[in-house]
Amino acid sequence: MTKPIDSSRRESFKKVLLGGAALGSLSSFDWKTDQPLKLKGNINHGVCAWTMPDLSLDELCIAIKKIGFNAIDIVGPETWDTLKKHGVECSMCNGAELGIPRGWNDPQYHEQLIKNYSEIIPVVAKYGFKNLICFSGNRNGMDDEVGMKNCAVGLKKIMNLAEKHGVVIQMELLNSKVNHPDYMCDLSPWGVELCKMIDSENFKLLFDIYHMQIDEGDIIRSIQTHHQYFGHYHTAGNPGRNELDENQEINYPAVMRAIVETGYKGYVSHEFIPKSKDKIAALAQAVQVCDV
Repeated sequence: MTKPIDSSRRESFKKVLLGGAALGSLSSFDWKTDQPLKLKGNINHGVCAWTMPDLSLDELCIAIKKIGFNAIDIVGPETWDTLKKHGVECSMCNGAELGIPRGWNDPQYHEQLIKNYSEIIPVVAKYGFKNLICFSGNRNGMDDEVGMKNCAVGLKKIMNLAEKHGVVIQMELLNSKVNHPDYMCDLSPWGVELCKMIDSENFKLLFDIYHMQIDEGDIIRSIQTHHQYFGHYHTAGNPGRNELDENQEINYPAVMRAIVETGYKGYVSHEFIPKSKDKIAALAQAVQVCDV
């Protein structure tokens, strides 16, 4: 017969499961009055602007600095003066892509993509930013190997410019099971092979932890094995793409420790959709969970 677990052992066990992080402890965070969180500095946090639609960009800049970090993802050139005004980094730039379904795997888009990226890469560098997102595109019946070769052919035509300006082109890994049906770059081994084919330090993968948990799992092993090809990370709870709390399955403190142990110095940006009304408190909580 199994011996019952007493309350003190149960609480200790709960803390072990949560990686020592109080996943539900932050009930509120008033970004207008509260003091910034005391963070350890091992993780450079960011947030994807689209997940905070209730705040203007000015308000979001102020809010994240009050939490204790200063980076925003997935905003284009029309916003960069506002970010600069607040001393906020654009940790992942966009504005050159043609959307997620139409990407580098289809040669019919190469001419426009090369034009777009050739125009925006120098602007990214002018503002002092580093990362610029790209997408593989959907399969649309195309073989994965053919799509990989097409991506390499097209992307190699902008690599010299990216290298010249110190800009890193980052292809995002997205799940094709739930959110982006038919997307080609949906497994990290495919993306890693593309990196090897392009063979440039200015081409990396945006490893989205939420998306890869859905399509391949084994997150920590992927990070340990292929971290040299991962130039950026995104977070969200799975299932649901919501808060990094006890209602989802990813052990974020353990994942963050694995990232830190690789020596990674880039950004981990939060891309979850808060269910709670207090979205900034949810963001502050995610920062605490990942502060290892």
